[in-house]
Amino acid sequence: MELSTVLFNQLKIVSESYRVGLPLVFKSSFDKANRTSSKSFRGPGMIEGLKILEKVKIAYDIPTVTDVHESIQCEAVVKVADIIQIPAFLCRQTDLLVAAAKTGKIVNIKKGQFCAPSVMVNSAEKVRLAGNPNVMVCERGTMFGYNDLIVDPRNLQWIREANCPVVADVTHALQQPAGKKLDGGGVASGGLRELIPCIARTAVAVGVDGIFMEENGRWKLGFGEEEKQGFEDEASR
Repeated sequence: MELSTVLFNQLKIVSESYRVGLPLVFKSSFDKANRTSSKSFRGPGMIEGLKILEKVKIAYDIPTVTDVHESIQCEAVVKVADIIQIPAFLCRQTDLLVAAAKTGKIVNIKKGQFCAPSVMVNSAEKVRLAGNPNVMVCERGTMFGYNDLIVDPRNLQWIREANCPVVADVTHALQQPAGKKLDGGGVASGGLRELIPCIARTAVAVGVDGIFMEENGRWKLGFGEEEKQGFEDEASR
């Protein structure tokens, strides 16, 4: 099945979100530039990836978000995406934050797994000082030893010191980075998918402004992140 077809099929959740009155933003990456292994799938590339994102945006009339890893990518991404996302590993990169800010789009900054929530105060401020007040921050778990993350509910409150909307990534927060060895070499991330409903309910109870959830329908494509993707029945819970 072609990647673009899979992306369209994933959007069955659109009708469900509209039914319960939840606004939906579609997120997809054109390049996973921070893969642990060079043998892991990275994506279709920026040109093809943005074409797919634009197809989804037009077909379903929904806003879209994608991430940038280099400042130079912002010029092309701004033509398609409504929100520009800063990956967790790059949340302190000033030049990248400023370049994203100067597009005038909403900037979603994912908190680094290695960062205290207070770091997001400065990251959000970098966007504002570049002339863009449209910033939000995303909690996505904290490193807990090697190859594991932990979700600290206190962060969902402390991160509000950034004085902007707060989103909880309830799937990547359950990631077990580079915890699986692959046949033929290389590594892949695992995850605790069965805990998605628990973490999502916790975040909603605390009072976050949005939920970030990776959803793969019922396909297992071997693209490297299946263990932390939520099936439809888990997402609906």
